[in-house]
Amino acid sequence: MSLRNRSVLVTGGAGFIGSHLVDRLIAENPKTLVVVDNYFLGSDANLADARAAYPDIKVLRLDASNLAAMQDVVATNEIETVFDLAVVPLTTSLTYPHWTMVTNIGITATFCEIARRGLIERLVHMSSSEAYGSGRYVPMNEDHPDDAITPYAAAKAAEDHIIRSYVQTFGIDATVVRPFNNYGPRQNPGTYAGVIPIVIQRVTQGIPIEIHGDGEQTRDFTFVRDTADLTVAIHETQAARGLEINVATGVGTSINTLVARILEIMGVPDHPIVHTPDRPGDVRRHEADASRLVSLVGRQPPVLSDDALVETVDWYRSILE
Repeated sequence: MSLRNRSVLVTGGAGFIGSHLVDRLIAENPKTLVVVDNYFLGSDANLADARAAYPDIKVLRLDASNLAAMQDVVATNEIETVFDLAVVPLTTSLTYPHWTMVTNIGITATFCEIARRGLIERLVHMSSSEAYGSGRYVPMNEDHPDDAITPYAAAKAAEDHIIRSYVQTFGIDATVVRPFNNYGPRQNPGTYAGVIPIVIQRVTQGIPIEIHGDGEQTRDFTFVRDTADLTVAIHETQAARGLEINVATGVGTSINTLVARILEIMGVPDHPIVHTPDRPGDVRRHEADASRLVSLVGRQPPVLSDDALVETVDWYRSILE
């Protein structure tokens, strides 16, 4: 299903992964491109490249969990495909668990219902590897149990179940993309920042880096543009309909190793590091089995590279210094 001349909606499109997906979608020459974002984490700056490349892009500041509002957006713009990336992040769920869960589940339920009503043709939902919890076994394939630890992860697991139920009961055309730990330019550097932005900020500010626990917890780090590119490929793959698909490198990297590589790139290998207590709900092992992805689209993201880390560090330095 080519995206060329297609009417497309991206929820969360002003966010980290969402804005990179918008950039990638523009290369497909869609007929209509609409972004919905409530700007909890999104930023207009993330869409600067998209506005320059696609001046007709429509950006709406709306709550993607509002069924009536989203139905109106879909109908007014004759949307055919929805990429659903709107989300309240994991760290927010540690402070505002109820709001995080209700909002995230509400977004997914909204677009499942819109699909059931026949108002869109295709739904691609962005899930999270956090739904798996800590790996009972590695690499973790799509059949790994949902052992969600945080309220965020529990909501993401629930969303995936909701989509399965709509696929099986109502026959909607939906695919769940399950990315592992994304990194790259535009990741939120603020209150709810990820590990890489936090490390870069602390070095820039000249303060010690905090690593929760012993730092040997692993993550499967995937460069954000690779995730965006593979999400488009999944949309275009007929055999992906109704499936859940890991998007990841298949290689786990410890937080200690990641921090050491960033410090080396930044030229401060001896920057002070302190270990603090484990973060609540922190998973221990994350390493994906991406064989389903490879079987469907013929490739998977490359492993965490110095080139991608350098680009990421340079981007954060440009906005922090």
